[in-house]
Amino acid sequence: MTVPWSGGGLPPVAAERMAEVRQSGTWTSALSTGEFASVRSVGFEPVGQVMGSAVFQIARSGRYWGYHDCLFNGAGYYSYGEAPIAVSGNGAPSQALVGVFDQARRTALGRMTQECQALGGDGVVAAQLTMQPFPSAPNCLEFKVIGTAVRAQGDVRPRHPFTCHLDGQGFAKLVGAGWVPAELLVGMSIGVRHNDYRTQSQLYSWQNQEVTGWSNLIHAIRSDARRQLQRQASRLGGDGVIMASGDLQVWEESCIRATGSNSEQRDHVAEATMIGTSIARFRTTAAAPRTLSVMPLGKRGDRLRQRLDAIASSPYGDRDQYRRLLGELQDLGDQG
Repeated sequence: MTVPWSGGGLPPVAAERMAEVRQSGTWTSALSTGEFASVRSVGFEPVGQVMGSAVFQIARSGRYWGYHDCLFNGAGYYSYGEAPIAVSGNGAPSQALVGVFDQARRTALGRMTQECQALGGDGVVAAQLTMQPFPSAPNCLEFKVIGTAVRAQGDVRPRHPFTCHLDGQGFAKLVGAGWVPAELLVGMSIGVRHNDYRTQSQLYSWQNQEVTGWSNLIHAIRSDARRQLQRQASRLGGDGVIMASGDLQVWEESCIRATGSNSEQRDHVAEATMIGTSIARFRTTAAAPRTLSVMPLGKRGDRLRQRLDAIASSPYGDRDQYRRLLGELQDLGDQG
């Protein structure tokens, strides 16, 4: 008999899959040969492929839910005032929608982390986060993240598994440089701006000019998304963020504040999403400088003559360098 799932912890199917992986004694991953070798070179071993997913019902309609309210009091009239930019990070109605997206992503990431813990892993590398419509349900979206769980070969265990988008080589370079990944982060912002009188006059002008209202909209939401990313990293104790990707979507909707004879007024809605990994430094002392010994082969006089011939035969030869090398060759002859 199937036991009903309360929604907490791993879904029953995922728990069964983790149990089978542990019992089999083998692991799978999406790492390439180079990534596998890189991960092992810094003291980690892959323990299995892990994933987390969640399907959320998203009511995206701005007209009926008010998410995409432009907050322009002059909408619905032929106002000459400048419309504000309603940004989710500043408490605009779209903040509630951003919160739903954030909850869905955190749910998927949390389940992937639980699978990593079930396999005895210390973190997840090469994690890929995707969002796509759920079949036959236009108002539902599936949030999915998949990666490879790894375990440190030593006895030191982190308090909480890390998650990162870095591939095997990137992870190895990061650890080799004295840094560790902390968590895969998503910064999101939604902004709405009414197409006010100034915007329309710039749009329909015969001159080539910037549509300042739209430029300000894009700048505002990108700055807000980056700010959300930085706040998350700081809250989790990260020293910095390595960016993975950024996405921007812009579309037009009917203004929900416009009614009656002016009901055809429009708003522009912009949505910015930035994905990155917060990192923290673990090396407190400076690493010993590396030295690279270069031992030339052959006689020094022969090498100097070859370089002189190359400069002399080239129309772009450097005369100052030619005189310097010639002086070195003469000094070498005097010493001999």
